Amino acid sequence: MQPAELQQQTVLIVDDTPQNLSVLGEVLRPHYHVRAANCGERALRVAVTEPRPDLILLDIMMPEMDGYEVLRRLKEDDLTRNTPVIFITAMSGSEDEMHGLELGAVDYITKPFNPAIVLARVRTQLELKQSRDELARRNEWLDAEVHRRMRENLLIQELNVRALACLAEARDNETGNHIVRTQYYVRVLGNYLLPNPRFSEALGGSRLDMIVKAAPLHDIGKVGIPDAILLKPGKLTVDEFEIMKTHPVIGAEAINRAMTQALAGADNDVAELAGGAFTFLQIAADISLGHHEKWDGSGYPAGLSGDAIPVPARLMALADVFDALISRRVYKPPMSLETAEKILLEGRGKHFDPDVVDAFVACKNQFADIAAQYADHDEA
Repeated sequence: MQPAELQQQTVLIVDDTPQNLSVLGEVLRPHYHVRAANCGERALRVAVTEPRPDLILLDIMMPEMDGYEVLRRLKEDDLTRNTPVIFITAMSGSEDEMHGLELGAVDYITKPFNPAIVLARVRTQLELKQSRDELARRNEWLDAEVHRRMRENLLIQELNVRALACLAEARDNETGNHIVRTQYYVRVLGNYLLPNPRFSEALGGSRLDMIVKAAPLHDIGKVGIPDAILLKPGKLTVDEFEIMKTHPVIGAEAINRAMTQALAGADNDVAELAGGAFTFLQIAADISLGHHEKWDGSGYPAGLSGDAIPVPARLMALADVFDALISRRVYKPPMSLETAEKILLEGRGKHFDPDVVDAFVACKNQFADIAAQYADHDEA
């Protein structure tokens, strides 16, 4: 008695001799669903129609299209490529058998048929196919589950980053959509500059995505600035501004401490797996520390100049300044896009990397679209 799961499997018999079809059918029909074809062309049609065969018994010596050619065509079709084929033949030469196996046959059954051998070999191949199919289904499920959990982890990471950024903004004069707009500005600049040899290494692979996701953390250090300075509606004094200038360092040090503490408590395997996360955090630290540096060295906190300023910080610098110029603040009205563009052009080679300014000019319509789409509507 066959197991219940095998009773519904389908076997296709292909032979141009009616007697052989009849004999094999009588042997197999009590155990399996049997389909038959008396030539190669018909076999190829039957093989792709429902119920599609789980196993094919294929005669080699047939007129017009022999079994070898049928097998070749089966292997070329995505629907039948993985269907196991057992050759049935009166030939007994090892070279013929080797040729069939090289083409992809899984076994041989010789004529005249021994019913017990036929059933045993058919059962073996069907059980193997069932195991392969089950393994494939499990692998497919595992792949889908891995992708789902990766997406879930990335979403959690992004939400955590956004929550931290919103925490910093909640204490600032800036509005909620600032981090959204600056993310999009950075993405536009990065996409434009990616083909540029000066930027390809810093922006290639997954790095641009990391830069965009880390961009909201550029002002995370403002949580360490006293409210009296951070929320002051008027111009800061010299001393107050010196304190404000420490926020890039506060943010970068907080991120670096997080990495150091995580590594201190992790074994080697965890540290290796966390490489991508640490790369992301390092980019976030670079953005926090460097987005107020200036191309000519007159920025803060370290007075870096030129290519010494990390690329992510250079992109963030222009995105941050542009958004500040066109946005309303308690201490100023919003500027027009034309005025903001003029100020950025004046800062080319001084405040900003010249190539980054050129990228802005080339993409200014996209900047305008982002500014309009994510405008703040609470300015009344």
